[in-house]
Amino acid sequence: MDGLSEKVMIVTGASSGIGAALALEGLARGLRVVLAARNMQAMEALIRGQGIPREQYLLVAADVSLREDCRALVDKTLEAFGRIDVLVNNAGLSMRALFEDTSLEVLERLMQVNFWGTVYCTHYALPHLLETGGTVAGISSVSGYKGLPARTGYAASKFAMQGFLEALRIENRKRGLHVLIACPGFTASNIRKTALAADGSAQGESPRDESRMMPASEAARHILHAIRHRRPTLILTLQGKLTVWLNKFFPRWVDKLVFEHMAREPDSPFR
Repeated sequence: MDGLSEKVMIVTGASSGIGAALALEGLARGLRVVLAARNMQAMEALIRGQGIPREQYLLVAADVSLREDCRALVDKTLEAFGRIDVLVNNAGLSMRALFEDTSLEVLERLMQVNFWGTVYCTHYALPHLLETGGTVAGISSVSGYKGLPARTGYAASKFAMQGFLEALRIENRKRGLHVLIACPGFTASNIRKTALAADGSAQGESPRDESRMMPASEAARHILHAIRHRRPTLILTLQGKLTVWLNKFFPRWVDKLVFEHMAREPDSPFR
């Protein structure tokens, strides 16, 4: 196997997109995987027919914005498998609306899921990850490096997530903890369909051509490779890498490029 076999991995937001792909890829590599999401039926459908032994996985209904759900997720993992080797904080929400039009409840919801969900799960899992010399991974975004227009709340939550994880890495640099910040770039997933509009309703459809993006299964393979090799950061797609690199040296020019690129989306809220 590839060095991850028999390890215990928790994946939040495992009912669709990158989270579902990570769970399936982990199971295929011999990991014992705890799938966590609000939608239990979707997780059951994902696993059904895969031929995976029941003792290799655990499904947990959990809303990461709720502190007690995160505590219960860790407790149930320990009850089932006795250890935690990898925590992947993947659960997330996006948005698409101008800040001036957006309800504050939308931004609060994004922070609660994307940032506090990561904090809660990591808080309860950390003592057990320190015991195993394990991994805390956060599935972030290029928006955690460069704010994207009409995604103010999303960008804020990802900047916060990355700052939290970077500080956590430095605090524990002598304690064997591996911290990965993974930014998949534009990857085919459900996140744009469930993105919140200004009033908090779901967008319902993606403004982008999902068929031209990196498949979630490919992103999952890259992320697990980075976990295995204990890399500190991972930025996927050429567009994502260029955005982060160019922004270090030419931030004002990248502001212009990002504005023009995002303004070309169908029904863009700005021009």
